[in-house]
Amino acid sequence: MALFTEQLFADHLTLPYPEAAVVGDAYYAAPVPDLPLRLRIDFAPTIYAGRYDGLRLQVVHLDKGPIDTAVLRFADHGAFDVRDRRLGRRPGEGGYGTFNDWHHSEHPPWAGIGVTRLRAAIDQYVRLWIPGAPPVRTSPPLTAPVPQARTSPSRAR
Repeated sequence: MALFTEQLFADHLTLPYPEAAVVGDAYYAAPVPDLPLRLRIDFAPTIYAGRYDGLRLQVVHLDKGPIDTAVLRFADHGAFDVRDRRLGRRPGEGGYGTFNDWHHSEHPPWAGIGVTRLRAAIDQYVRLWIPGAPPVRTSPPLTAPVPQARTSPSRAR
Protein backbone atom coordinates (compact mmCIF):
# COMPACT_ATOMS: atom_id res chain seq x y z
CA MET A 1 0.00 0.00 0.00
CA ALA A 2 1.14 3.53 -0.65
CA LEU A 3 2.24 5.54 2.35
CA PHE A 4 1.34 8.85 0.63
CA THR A 5 4.74 10.20 1.70
CA GLU A 6 4.69 13.18 -0.64
CA GLN A 7 1.26 14.22 0.60
CA LEU A 8 2.44 14.08 4.24
CA PHE A 9 5.44 16.32 3.58
CA ALA A 10 3.84 18.71 1.08
CA ASP A 11 0.40 19.14 2.63
CA HIS A 12 0.89 18.46 6.34
CA LEU A 13 4.45 18.96 7.54
CA THR A 14 5.14 21.77 5.03
CA LEU A 15 8.85 22.00 5.77
CA PRO A 16 10.47 25.23 4.50
CA TYR A 17 13.57 23.82 2.85
CA PRO A 18 14.32 25.30 -0.59
CA GLU A 19 15.76 22.16 -2.15
CA ALA A 20 13.62 19.14 -1.25
CA ALA A 21 12.06 16.10 -2.86
CA VAL A 22 10.26 12.91 -1.99
CA VAL A 23 11.86 9.82 -3.47
CA GLY A 24 10.04 6.58 -2.79
CA ASP A 25 8.95 6.67 0.83
CA ALA A 26 11.60 9.15 2.00
CA TYR A 27 11.88 12.94 2.06
CA TYR A 28 15.26 14.49 1.21
CA ALA A 29 16.22 18.12 1.70
CA ALA A 30 19.14 20.51 1.63
CA PRO A 31 18.04 22.92 4.38
CA VAL A 32 21.06 25.14 3.63
CA PRO A 33 22.05 24.61 -0.02
CA ASP A 34 25.66 25.80 0.46
CA LEU A 35 26.41 23.23 3.18
CA PRO A 36 27.28 19.57 2.47
CA LEU A 37 24.62 18.43 4.97
CA ARG A 38 21.37 16.85 3.90
CA LEU A 39 18.25 15.80 5.77
CA ARG A 40 16.50 12.49 5.18
CA ILE A 41 13.14 11.68 6.79
CA ASP A 42 11.21 8.45 6.44
CA PHE A 43 8.72 6.45 8.49
CA ALA A 44 10.21 4.53 11.42
CA PRO A 45 9.16 0.88 11.20
CA THR A 46 8.27 -1.24 14.23
CA ILE A 47 9.01 -4.95 14.66
CA TYR A 48 5.74 -5.62 12.84
CA ALA A 49 5.82 -5.52 9.05
CA GLY A 50 3.82 -2.59 7.69
CA ARG A 51 3.46 -0.80 11.06
CA TYR A 52 5.11 2.57 11.71
CA ASP A 53 5.45 4.41 14.99
CA GLY A 54 7.31 7.58 14.11
CA LEU A 55 9.50 9.54 11.75
CA ARG A 56 13.19 8.67 11.40
CA LEU A 57 15.35 11.76 10.81
CA GLN A 58 18.89 11.47 9.54
CA VAL A 59 21.57 14.06 8.85
CA VAL A 60 23.84 12.95 6.02
CA HIS A 61 27.14 14.54 5.03
CA LEU A 62 27.75 14.40 1.27
CA ASP A 63 31.30 13.01 1.73
CA LYS A 64 31.17 11.27 5.11
CA GLY A 65 27.72 9.67 4.98
CA PRO A 66 25.25 9.51 7.89
CA ILE A 67 26.22 11.69 10.86
CA ASP A 68 23.21 11.26 13.16
CA THR A 69 19.86 9.51 13.29
CA ALA A 70 16.91 10.23 15.56
CA VAL A 71 13.40 8.82 15.75
CA LEU A 72 10.46 11.03 16.63
CA ARG A 73 7.82 8.67 18.00
CA PHE A 74 4.26 9.57 17.15
CA ALA A 75 3.13 8.73 20.69
CA ASP A 76 5.72 11.08 22.21
CA HIS A 77 4.56 13.96 20.02
CA GLY A 78 0.79 13.47 20.25
CA ALA A 79 0.44 12.76 16.55
CA PHE A 80 -2.48 10.36 16.96
CA ASP A 81 -3.89 11.46 20.33
CA VAL A 82 -7.31 12.41 18.93
CA ARG A 83 -7.68 9.16 16.97
CA ASP A 84 -6.43 6.98 19.83
CA ARG A 85 -8.78 8.62 22.37
CA ARG A 86 -11.70 8.14 19.97
CA LEU A 87 -10.80 4.45 19.56
CA GLY A 88 -10.17 3.94 23.28
CA ARG A 89 -6.51 3.05 22.76
CA ARG A 90 -4.11 3.61 25.64
CA PRO A 91 -0.32 3.69 25.86
CA GLY A 92 1.07 0.18 25.74
CA GLU A 93 -1.85 -1.23 23.77
CA GLY A 94 -1.42 -2.47 20.21
CA GLY A 95 -1.89 0.25 17.65
CA TYR A 96 -1.45 3.15 20.08
CA GLY A 97 0.51 5.94 18.41
CA THR A 98 1.10 3.92 15.25
CA PHE A 99 -0.39 3.38 11.81
CA ASN A 100 -0.48 0.36 9.53
CA ASP A 101 -0.25 0.11 5.78
CA TRP A 102 -1.99 -3.27 5.66
CA HIS A 103 -5.26 -2.13 4.11
CA HIS A 104 -5.69 -0.87 0.60
CA SER A 105 -7.42 2.46 0.65
CA GLU A 106 -7.53 5.70 -1.27
CA HIS A 107 -6.80 7.51 2.02
CA PRO A 108 -3.39 7.76 3.66
CA PRO A 109 -2.92 5.30 6.52
CA TRP A 110 -1.77 8.24 8.68
CA ALA A 111 -4.95 10.29 8.04
CA GLY A 112 -5.77 12.52 10.99
CA ILE A 113 -2.17 12.94 12.09
CA GLY A 114 -1.40 15.94 14.28
CA VAL A 115 1.86 17.49 13.14
CA THR A 116 2.34 20.58 15.32
CA ARG A 117 4.61 18.92 17.89
CA LEU A 118 6.37 16.87 15.19
CA ARG A 119 7.17 20.10 13.31
CA ALA A 120 8.63 21.64 16.46
CA ALA A 121 10.82 18.57 17.06
CA ILE A 122 11.99 18.50 13.43
CA ASP A 123 12.86 22.19 13.71
CA GLN A 124 14.85 21.63 16.89
CA TYR A 125 16.74 18.69 15.37
CA VAL A 126 17.54 20.39 12.07
CA ARG A 127 18.64 23.66 13.63
CA LEU A 128 20.95 21.77 15.99
CA TRP A 129 22.69 19.84 13.20
CA ILE A 130 22.41 22.23 10.24
CA PRO A 131 23.29 25.81 11.19
CA GLY A 132 21.45 28.47 9.23
CA ALA A 133 18.48 26.24 8.33
CA PRO A 134 15.24 28.20 7.96
CA PRO A 135 12.86 27.76 10.89
CA VAL A 136 9.96 25.35 10.57
CA ARG A 137 6.54 26.84 11.20
CA THR A 138 5.63 25.23 14.51
CA SER A 139 2.14 26.64 14.95
CA PRO A 140 -0.96 25.86 12.94
CA PRO A 141 -1.36 28.12 9.91
CA LEU A 142 -3.04 31.38 10.64
CA THR A 143 -6.38 31.69 8.99
CA ALA A 144 -7.22 34.99 7.44
CA PRO A 145 -10.44 36.55 8.66
CA VAL A 146 -13.33 35.89 6.36
CA PRO A 147 -14.15 39.13 4.53
CA GLN A 148 -17.63 40.34 5.28
CA ALA A 149 -19.78 41.57 2.45
CA ARG A 150 -20.20 45.31 2.71
CA THR A 151 -23.72 46.52 2.52
CA SER A 152 -24.92 50.04 2.45
CA PRO A 153 -26.99 51.12 5.42
CA SER A 154 -30.69 51.09 4.82
CA ARG A 155 -32.09 54.48 3.96
CA ALA A 156 -34.63 56.08 6.20
CA ARG A 157 -37.69 57.39 4.38
